[in-house]
Amino acid sequence: MVPKPDHLGPEYGSQFADPSVVAAYRYRPPYPDAVLAALVDLVVPPGQVLDAGTGTGEIACGLAGRVAGVDALDPSPGMIAAGRALPGGDHPALTWLLGRAEDAPLGGPYGLITAASSLHWMEWEAMLPRFRDALSPGGVLAIVGQASSPNPWDAALQPVIDRYSTNRKYRPYHLVDELTQRGLFQELGRRSTQPTTFTQLVVEYVESFHARNGFSRDRMASDEAAAFDAAARSVVLPHADAGSVTLIITGTVVWGVPAPARCSRDPDPGEADPVHQWPVAALTAGSGQRPDS
Repeated sequence: MVPKPDHLGPEYGSQFADPSVVAAYRYRPPYPDAVLAALVDLVVPPGQVLDAGTGTGEIACGLAGRVAGVDALDPSPGMIAAGRALPGGDHPALTWLLGRAEDAPLGGPYGLITAASSLHWMEWEAMLPRFRDALSPGGVLAIVGQASSPNPWDAALQPVIDRYSTNRKYRPYHLVDELTQRGLFQELGRRSTQPTTFTQLVVEYVESFHARNGFSRDRMASDEAAAFDAAARSVVLPHADAGSVTLIITGTVVWGVPAPARCSRDPDPGEADPVHQWPVAALTAGSGQRPDS
């Protein structure tokens, strides 16, 4: 099996348990509401959902009450504690599970497994066969992503990101392609939502980078973190309106069969799924944007 790209190794994925990353997580842009509707459409009986790498549970909390139940799984105690404290974090249909997707005890069978900006950090060869075996008949794995339309400050900000990121091994990649080439995922469909706007203060936008790979304050020297913040603010502020910027966000969902060794046949590319005839648009999440989620 071809090794995962070095920049997706455990030394980088573990940053999401850092207290500073947990604290900054609330500044990340939310997924468009249409993502939740798309996921609900994918659920098959018995209606139970596993949200793997749930973080603070944005997807899990959004699905609770719309499906039979949700298991929200994450290896970070800090993320789970923060998620429990958020609105909807105590929903009776929501069960928080502390552990890794690769070896934590799972319930199931699941009518859907979701992984939102998290799958790239997992050990694919160990985890995807577990997902396959935990799904009910007809159930799929939905890979949820998020893309931001180009911003007028992007070209000037990229060198700042490159200068201060602690992940020096980063290279552009496509997650679905990486999994497909390894025989670990068989895509059945994809959808992108209509673009939505998200407005936040420039200081919040800059802080959101500290909730992403390569910018954990726990792993940056304090002077380096301060220098990044100052440089990023200086780039973005000229484009702000009353100290705020507006991002244009598109949610993406790609669904399919994990580790499809047991598939009886490959799908006919021209064969439409009568339940999931959604518009298809180009997906940009995970296509080389820095830093990784």
